[in-house]
Amino acid sequence: MMSSSDDVRGEGSLFSDQNPSELDALCPSPPGPSRTQRHYERIDTQTGTSFCQTLIHLLKGNIGTGLLGLPLAVKNAGLVLGPVSLLCMGLIAVHCMRVLVDCSHHLSAKMNRQSLTYGEAFQYGMENVSWLRRHSHWGKRTVNLFLIITQLGFCCVYFVFLSDNVKQVVEAANATAFNCQVDSGNQTQVLVPSFDSRLYMLCFLPAFTLLVFTPNLKYLAPLSLIANLVMAASLVLIYFYSITHIKYPIDLPVVGRAKDYPLFFGTAIFAFEGIGVVLPLENKMHRPQSFPLVLYLGMGIVTFLYISLGTIGYMCFGTDIGGSITLNLPNCWTYQAVKLLYCFGIFITFALQFYVPAEILIPSVVARVSERWEMAVNLLLRTVLVIFTCALAILIPELDLVISLVGSVSSSFLALIFPPILQVLTFHAEGLSPASLAKNLAISLVGLVGFLAGTYVAIEQIVARNTLKRELQ
Repeated sequence: MMSSSDDVRGEGSLFSDQNPSELDALCPSPPGPSRTQRHYERIDTQTGTSFCQTLIHLLKGNIGTGLLGLPLAVKNAGLVLGPVSLLCMGLIAVHCMRVLVDCSHHLSAKMNRQSLTYGEAFQYGMENVSWLRRHSHWGKRTVNLFLIITQLGFCCVYFVFLSDNVKQVVEAANATAFNCQVDSGNQTQVLVPSFDSRLYMLCFLPAFTLLVFTPNLKYLAPLSLIANLVMAASLVLIYFYSITHIKYPIDLPVVGRAKDYPLFFGTAIFAFEGIGVVLPLENKMHRPQSFPLVLYLGMGIVTFLYISLGTIGYMCFGTDIGGSITLNLPNCWTYQAVKLLYCFGIFITFALQFYVPAEILIPSVVARVSERWEMAVNLLLRTVLVIFTCALAILIPELDLVISLVGSVSSSFLALIFPPILQVLTFHAEGLSPASLAKNLAISLVGLVGFLAGTYVAIEQIVARNTLKRELQ
């Protein structure tokens, strides 16, 4: 999709390019001096990103639809257990991000590479172990596979999110008031039922297909900037409404049902799965020695937003909370506009999330055809991938369960399972302490148990809801 490697790598200003998670996560980094030789300074002619630019990109890469689903996640875990679990998961996620950066530093110096991607780091980590060296290429392929699953899963979530929110706005349009004080309820009421949400997804399909045909993601930079601003404004309004409409006394359960906790895990890890942005951001910094501070500050802000909105949203809407908190906003044009503005931001973000799987899958296929057919094959494959994500969304049109399933299946591996394994592979020759080995084993086990339990419960709930819908028809 990018016209050249310079297009991918150039990022001199804050909004001159898109989120490095989508743009650079899989782009091979050229050989170059090790970090020790460079004293942590970039030696090329391009100026790297500044502290503030990197911080904004980190926030952008971690705040999306997952944040809006956290009030339901807190409901599944409980009013006390939910926030505590989010805090613990945030600490573990940040630790795994730091582990990934440290392993990348060590391996890039050892391999005399300027920087490494997530997949390359895992590949070189496996080369550190003699009996895994022959199969090290599978390390990169495995990481890339889960990146594809995760990013296409995000695209499926976007289809469901847009269809649910736009459907709700359309159905309530005739009775939507201009004065928010007039609405006595705290949730949009369906007044004029329209067609099924899956038909809305089909309506969005041509627009998404044209969007991913964009020859260069830089053309979307102005729209991306606008999308970021309106999403930020929407979040402010969502916070304001939730805080000012908390019901007292609060009689919500402090601990949720045990069988719902795996759904909490899937939604929470879906929200925290920003580990894909870490290495691209660190690799692009002008002074990467400042990246740990960026990481801790940025993820501290993200964790605070997650815990606060998840808790406040659940306290405000209680057991009626939907798969996205936007679905609970009142029926007045101010908050209906919030839904539409957030939908616009998610629509633009679709192209960015789609970039990663497209850049993994399409070039290898295009390379096998003649130059005359390259463009046609490229566009055809993009269309097929978009149709594939739309088809998956149509098969599972349940926003909360799609988020939980994507988080459990793929995000748990990228965020929790792979980093501890990579640390063992990278530093096993130097000798890891028993405490470090135990810590890595514990984190990986948490990720593995979450993957198994979360996937099972999400699939079980999807089957149960579909069965119930068929019985009611």
